[in-house]
Amino acid sequence: MILLGIETSCDETAVALVEESRAIRANLVLSQLAEHRPYGGVVPEIAARSHLEQLDGLVARALEESGLGFDDLAGVAATAGPGLIGGVFVGVMTAKAIAAVRGLPFLAVNHLEGHALTARLTDGIDFPYLLLLVSGGHCQLLTVEGVGRYRRLGTTRDDALGEAFDKVAKLLGLPYPGGPALEAAARGGDGAAHALPRPMLGRPELDFSFSGLKTAVRHLVAGLGAGSRDGPIDPQHVADIAASFQAAAADVLADRCARALESFAAETGRPGPLVVAGGVAANRALRARLGEVAEAAGTALVAPPPALCTDNAAMIAWAGLERLRLGLTDSLDFAPRPRWPLESLPKGAAA
Repeated sequence: MILLGIETSCDETAVALVEESRAIRANLVLSQLAEHRPYGGVVPEIAARSHLEQLDGLVARALEESGLGFDDLAGVAATAGPGLIGGVFVGVMTAKAIAAVRGLPFLAVNHLEGHALTARLTDGIDFPYLLLLVSGGHCQLLTVEGVGRYRRLGTTRDDALGEAFDKVAKLLGLPYPGGPALEAAARGGDGAAHALPRPMLGRPELDFSFSGLKTAVRHLVAGLGAGSRDGPIDPQHVADIAASFQAAAADVLADRCARALESFAAETGRPGPLVVAGGVAANRALRARLGEVAEAAGTALVAPPPALCTDNAAMIAWAGLERLRLGLTDSLDFAPRPRWPLESLPKGAAA
């Protein structure tokens, strides 16, 4: 089986073709960074308009590059939420149109489930596994027991980690997008230069909190005179603050994941694996720290390649394939949604 996947939940227009054998026949992503950079963040109306202008051509290009046609498809999957609803509508309506005209099954894919199942596409791992899902809008620890079967162990009480990265980058005067810019700046800094807080560290529950860490950086930056007549922060100060923030975030993730692995092992009788997914999972320093945590727990860290951590359509096509194999298809009157908890998804068989 080959599925066409469409992803338009934020500011990347993406189309992919993925085989049941886990072969990715095409995986195209058009970024909208240039359109949104003047505003310092994603403008929903601009994003939706760009998806509308680009998506049809990108579908045609993916089919051409893969050497496939519509007759080769077993179904069409699209991100149907959560996300910026204007963009989600564009992707869903395009997928529905193709499915209707070609008589193909339509799969309404939860964007977070796409991230959650990516490790099965890239590494073929079995259920169950422990998942750290970290992105601009989400920070969760979950037990993945099967398709549609997600049990949340902990979540953020305020900011998602990706959001905190972006806001701290903005405080430091770094360019958009902030997360990758902060990671690059941190490479030239000293992670021990500033004693920033580690919220929730050592707590028995598995929740996260990053608001206090972000606020501490704001106070630190203010104390350096940024934005005043003294001018911008010295580049070395920027690097040191970025590195210190990243080190604090890594410590929090490591502590939470170590505790979650203990709980997972007690419940399942095996130590892991630990899977990390979502846009923040592309951060190499965080991946390295989580690798140490997994090794100490006697298991492996499974982290998809960075290009499959950020928003892409290959993960949507794969999640669609997983659902299609279980007969979990959707009707053409499925309504896209801006919010869609993983726990509410139609469920396949337990692992």
